[in-house]
Amino acid sequence: MSDPRSTIEGYLKAITDLKRDANDELILMLKSADEDHILEPNFEFMLQLHGNKKNERNDMYRKRLVDDDVEVLYRTLQSNTYVVGLDLGYNNIGDGGAALLGSLLQETLVLQSLILSYNDIGPEGAVVIAKGIQINETLRILKLNGNKIGNEGGMALAGALQVNTVLEELDLAETDLKAESVIAYATVLWHNGALKKVNLDRPLFTSRQEETTVHLANMIKVNSHVRELHISKHDIRNFGAERIAENLLFNVSLTHLDLRANKISRDGAFCLANVLKHNTPLEHLNLAYNRIEDHGAEYISDALAKSNSNLTTLIVRGNTINGRGLCALARSLHSNQTLRGIYIWGNNMETSACEAFAELLNGLVPRISATETDVQAYFVDKVPCLAEVDCPY
Repeated sequence: MSDPRSTIEGYLKAITDLKRDANDELILMLKSADEDHILEPNFEFMLQLHGNKKNERNDMYRKRLVDDDVEVLYRTLQSNTYVVGLDLGYNNIGDGGAALLGSLLQETLVLQSLILSYNDIGPEGAVVIAKGIQINETLRILKLNGNKIGNEGGMALAGALQVNTVLEELDLAETDLKAESVIAYATVLWHNGALKKVNLDRPLFTSRQEETTVHLANMIKVNSHVRELHISKHDIRNFGAERIAENLLFNVSLTHLDLRANKISRDGAFCLANVLKHNTPLEHLNLAYNRIEDHGAEYISDALAKSNSNLTTLIVRGNTINGRGLCALARSLHSNQTLRGIYIWGNNMETSACEAFAELLNGLVPRISATETDVQAYFVDKVPCLAEVDCPY
């Protein structure tokens, strides 16, 4: 089946064989794709059944899918070559549905993306999915964030990555991984040459020795393929930040580093500023919700002003930075012409900082685009103030 019409026929046959009710919105989605296919032929389709999104008429949220619905999809997609992506996030899929999707991964010849964010998949389901990606040779994106797969599921997936050589993006944020699993991923990434984006946010640690951070830092030194690494809520302190920084100096591939919501203070910021002075490939640095304060902001500002020409986005939201540190960041942008996005809300917006960023936003030649920051300037009795605007971070 390589077009919308044959996919609809396969779906109708599956619900007839299994004696299930049809999902009207899914049929409507495929019919719409069929109409588009007539005007402009397209032989690839991303099937989006995200449970938190409204239906095509925008009048109600979609009915959450359960394991029985996954069985119908499994029957439909077994020999299908039209659907190359599945977004099943925010549904009620459990281990039974995960087992079917694991089987599908072993059988499909075309599936490139599988998004299962925030379902009810546990360790058993993750183990079956891991067996699927051991065999699968097409999947590029796998998102299991928000599922409580725990240490058992995490270790199974890490083992699968020793065999899999095609997966490029893996999201395991908020999956209750433990230190053993995080160390396993750091070890796998010494040799895995396919993964480019890895999210290991918010594991569950019982130790404060930062042994996982040391393993991740050593991996950063030798890995030349990962472009994006998310390690927020890892309880990283200045010792861990220093280990990461000294190994970043040897890294030739990492462009996006997310260190949100850790416990990095000014000493850790000093070490990371040293990385920026060496102009590594790093383009995006997220330090939101740490505690770098004024001194940390000044260290980073100095690196941006004098040495760095690669960083394009800096996020320092919620870092207890006062006017002194914020003004230093603002001044650095006058000499640094590479940084495009800077996000500062959640710090102490003293009048001096408001004046500095109002000038960057509303000067004769604005230095910052309104779409690449989280503040906008307004004036009360000619006194500049800053207000928060929508922010992706």
